[in-house]
Amino acid sequence: MSHHHDSTHIDWDEHAQLLEQGAELQSPMYRQTADWLRELVPVGGVRRVLDIGSGPGVITGLLAEAFPYAEVVAVDAAEPLLERAQARAARNGQADRVRTHRAELPDGIEDLGEADLVWAAGSVHHLGDQRAALGALGRLVRPGGLVAVIEGGLPARHLPRDIGIGRPGLESRLGAAVDEWFVRMRAELPGVKDEVEDWRALLAASGLTPSGTRSFLLDIPAPAPAAVRAQLVSAFAWQRRMVEGVLPDEDLAILDRLLDPEDPEGLLRRSDAYMLSARTVFTARKN
Repeated sequence: MSHHHDSTHIDWDEHAQLLEQGAELQSPMYRQTADWLRELVPVGGVRRVLDIGSGPGVITGLLAEAFPYAEVVAVDAAEPLLERAQARAARNGQADRVRTHRAELPDGIEDLGEADLVWAAGSVHHLGDQRAALGALGRLVRPGGLVAVIEGGLPARHLPRDIGIGRPGLESRLGAAVDEWFVRMRAELPGVKDEVEDWRALLAASGLTPSGTRSFLLDIPAPAPAAVRAQLVSAFAWQRRMVEGVLPDEDLAILDRLLDPEDPEGLLRRSDAYMLSARTVFTARKN
């Protein structure tokens, strides 16, 4: 999960809840990812894990489960999210092994200390110089340790191509508009550098040895449970704010209908809503 945004314009109550609920729904996929990492690095040898861009700490807790001998550090720039991570660790009985560390990245990477596993899920793309950031993260890894970068995969899909209202293909157009927002977001980052997003090559350039790439699927078919549809409302509402002025007015009007809890065609009432996505994990080892 990525959480490095301009914190002056964020309603943290709303945003933290969106991140937390989204991560909880994706937990089965990340549990599979953690199980795979356990095959790449000896569980008993992992004494310290860094969760870079941890947000509210859902994945931090999964990492603590997967690596029971490790101190797991949730690293994020947003104190409200770290407070949630600490509270979650306490509820899960992990307060003795999970701690938080507030850091503005990339400047704060050097202060994070050594680790046997560095996990960065959707956080590196929020750093202007991705190559330099990966190099800095790589320097934190102890010999034999692992960096796991979760980036890319496939765009999430939640609705049929033709939803019965508006022009077919709404979600594809929404995705393209969000891609435009992403380009603008990256262009505004401090010290931004254009980079071919060949994550395996970037990890190798940081002095690590690529050690495996896998994609993991999240598949919650229609009819999605009410909790999933409620999460879709939050996620689509967030995206709608991103694409204001980019998506045509006719599409925005359909989005508003999807977000309306009273509309019979709305997300909360649709039996054809689902959640399907894939995330790709790139790993590299410190020799």
